[in-house]
Amino acid sequence: MIDLSDVRAAAARLSGVARRTPVLSSEALDERSGGTVLLKSENLQRTGSFKIRGAYNRISTLPPEALARGVAAYSSGNHAQAVALAARLVGTHATILMPADAPPEKLDATRSYGAEVLTYDRYRDDREAMGAELARERGLTLVKPFDDPAVMAGQGTAALELVEDAGPLDLLLAPVGGGGLVAGSATAARGLDQATSVLGVEPEAGDDHRRSLESGRRVMLPDIPATIADGLQAPTPGALPFEINRTLLEGVVTVDDDETVRAMVFGFEQLKVVLEPSGAVALAAVLFGKAPEARGRRVGVILSGGNISPARFADLTG
Repeated sequence: MIDLSDVRAAAARLSGVARRTPVLSSEALDERSGGTVLLKSENLQRTGSFKIRGAYNRISTLPPEALARGVAAYSSGNHAQAVALAARLVGTHATILMPADAPPEKLDATRSYGAEVLTYDRYRDDREAMGAELARERGLTLVKPFDDPAVMAGQGTAALELVEDAGPLDLLLAPVGGGGLVAGSATAARGLDQATSVLGVEPEAGDDHRRSLESGRRVMLPDIPATIADGLQAPTPGALPFEINRTLLEGVVTVDDDETVRAMVFGFEQLKVVLEPSGAVALAAVLFGKAPEARGRRVGVILSGGNISPARFADLTG
């Protein structure tokens, strides 16, 4: 579906657009995990998350006639902001479906990039059906958050940069929502070195990817997961990411909300970075021993986002 050459092509398109975010380390984290942990700080990326990588890679390859009509997307926040900015950068317009209860700062940021925002009820409405209908009615190109080869290839550039900047990895951990980031990351990491193991990390309350990999088919959770990690509330894996992940992932581990909050606190106190809950789950997995194979190994961790208001951060961590 995608391979290392697709990730490299995405990296070329993203040159000068996406930030080459720094790789952080912490002696305290190394001592606690028993490994050498290398943290890719996508919380410092443009729009505050890794999502600009996939959104720009998809939109920048659209033909002129599609760009003239515009693009559509659905998202709880980070993909929305990324599509809005990517659309502005290439000179087109974005219309975004967002949950009515999305964090206000994410709604405001999406509008600030020039997008039109329409809201929906995340617990009652089918956002995929609504997005498809919106795109059909207005003649827009739908930029999906994860179920798209160009989006996955773009997301994989985060892992590509991590290996290029920090050196070979024995193990890579990345958050899992729909599965696009970890699919692109696994494609990059294992394309560079087949011996690298890749683990996905998702909220304990939203373990659809873990269940799906164990059963060999996509599992749909009965309800939207009740977790503070609002960017990881997909109730079922994306179809295309799942086909990659069932082949390339070692597995998926889970963390609970309390562990996620404690990882946010660790990031703030020890790393001096601000992480949103979704961006902290992979760090939480290392902190709380969910990846015991980290001991004695070089471990890459993707800190996927930092879009959280001061009030929300204080409320969760206070």
